[in-house]
Amino acid sequence: MIIDIDKLPRDGLSLSRNFEFPSLDLVEEEAVFLRPVKAEITIKRVGEDVWIKGRITTTMSFVCGRCLTPYEFPVDSVFDLVYLPEEAREMKEELGEDDLERLFCRGRRLNVREVVLEQLNLTFPPKPLCSSDCEGICSVCGKVRREGDCGCQVKETDLRLDKLNALKKDG
Repeated sequence: MIIDIDKLPRDGLSLSRNFEFPSLDLVEEEAVFLRPVKAEITIKRVGEDVWIKGRITTTMSFVCGRCLTPYEFPVDSVFDLVYLPEEAREMKEELGEDDLERLFCRGRRLNVREVVLEQLNLTFPPKPLCSSDCEGICSVCGKVRREGDCGCQVKETDLRLDKLNALKKDG
């Protein structure tokens, strides 16, 4: 959905729309959409600035990085962005501190779909985990540890101490 900045109504534009994205567009490779992305967005022009406020909601499925089981990840994110026409950036010799928080749009057009996708990708955790205390899987038998104790005896050694232990045995 492309918005022509010069044709925005004086009072702004309010949108409420569902978006569907292919999983390939996401930064999290294993993510799967369980519901479409619902976006409620207000776009308003203030001078040359374009203000975009919005909220996106959806439910996704991620694969836990420790136990490798899928889990639901609800998304409910609010954003508040300021865009300037790209010509404004080219006219300035040096960007000020205020300009670092602003985004630029090309050709006096704004792609709302790209804005929603970017905001969605920013909500993802750096490492998907089903819970913060997930213990993962047993390195011996592969059983998911949160499902119960498997009884395997795992001797954990610090590989950095192997050379010292070898000297100890020789002496």
